[in-house]
Amino acid sequence: MEPVSTSEEDQQRIGLNPKASRPDPVPLCSIVIPTYNGRALLETCLGSVFRHLPAGRTWATEIIVVDDASTDGTVKWVATHYPPVRLVRRPMNGGFCAAANAGLSAARGQFIQLLNNDTEVTPGWLEAGLAPFADPTVGSVAPLVLVRSDPSRVDSAGDAYTLAGWPTKRGHGQPTAAWTERPLEDVFAASGSSAFYRAEAIRQVGGFDPLLGSYYEDVDLGFRLRWAGYRSVFDSRCRILHEVSATYDHAHPGLQRRIARNAELVFWSNLPARHLAAAILPHAALLITQGGWRLARLRFIPFFLGKIDAVRSARSIHARRKHRADLARSSIAAAHFPLRLGSFRDVLNHLRRPREHSARKHTP
Repeated sequence: MEPVSTSEEDQQRIGLNPKASRPDPVPLCSIVIPTYNGRALLETCLGSVFRHLPAGRTWATEIIVVDDASTDGTVKWVATHYPPVRLVRRPMNGGFCAAANAGLSAARGQFIQLLNNDTEVTPGWLEAGLAPFADPTVGSVAPLVLVRSDPSRVDSAGDAYTLAGWPTKRGHGQPTAAWTERPLEDVFAASGSSAFYRAEAIRQVGGFDPLLGSYYEDVDLGFRLRWAGYRSVFDSRCRILHEVSATYDHAHPGLQRRIARNAELVFWSNLPARHLAAAILPHAALLITQGGWRLARLRFIPFFLGKIDAVRSARSIHARRKHRADLARSSIAAAHFPLRLGSFRDVLNHLRRPREHSARKHTP
C-alpha cells in the first residue's frame, strides 16, 4: 500500500516538526495496545508500528502494551523483542475496558491512539491520523479501516448511530475505492479498534465505562465526547488493516445478555432529551424486531434478561444522564449529535451481524 502523505504545514500545526531531530521529553502521541493472550497477533501489529513510525522522529511517540494477565508469554516476548515498548501489566484479567483505561491512564502523549492487537498500520498512518487535531474542537479521529484479508473491502469508516438506538459501521463491506478520496468529514464516533483521541478530551469525559465491559463501549465514549462539545472526524488518508474475526462466541447466552443490556444503557444514558420523543417509536419497533428475530432462533431468554438488567439499572442511568448534563455545561462548544434515521435493512443487517469486535482476546 502506497504511503499517504500529509503536508509539512499539517505536521507543523500538530507539533510533529518534520525537521526536528532532538528528542522531546513529552511524546506527542501515545499508542496504546491492550492485549490478552495475543502474542501471535502482536507480532504483526507491533512490527507494522515500528516499521512505519515517522522516519527519524520515533521520539514523537511512545508505545504502550497493556497486558491483561496473559498466560501465553506475552510480557516476556514484548520485553525481549521490543525493549522500547512500555509494558503495563494487570494482575487480573478485567476485560477490554479495564485494560484500555489502564493504558489511557499511563499515556503521556498529547494524543492517544487506541489500537487493537489484531490491526496492522500502513505507511503515513500516524501523520494522517494526527493532522485533524489541528482543529481544537476535534476530540477523536476515525481512520479508514480495511479488512486485512481483503483490503479491497472496508471494515469501518467511522461509526454512525441511529435514532432507534443501534450503531452501524459506515462503509462496512463496501469497495475501498469508494472511500479513499473522501474529504475530511464529521462522523458520530470513531471505532475503538483503531481510534485516535485527544488526551485532554478523554480525561475530561472519563475514558471507557467499565460497567459495559465490551460491546457498545466505544459508542458510549463517542456520546460523551459529543456531550463535551468535541467533534469526531473521519480521515481517509489514515488507513489501518484489521483482522475482522469472531473471537467472541456471539451465541453465548451470557454475551447475548450483556449486548442486550448495554444497548439499552447506552441509548437511555446518552440520547439527548430533545431527541427522545422522536426516538421512542423507532426504538420500540427495533426491540420488537430484535425480540421476534431472537425468539425464532431460540435466543430470546438472554435478550429478555439483558433488557431486564437494563431496567434494574434505572438509578445508574439517571446518574449517567446527570454526568452528561455536567459535561454539556462545561463543554468547549455546543453539543451536536448527528443521528441517522436508519432503515429496516439496517435493522436486519444489525441482527445478522452484531457489531463485530475483533480478536481482542479478552474474556467476555
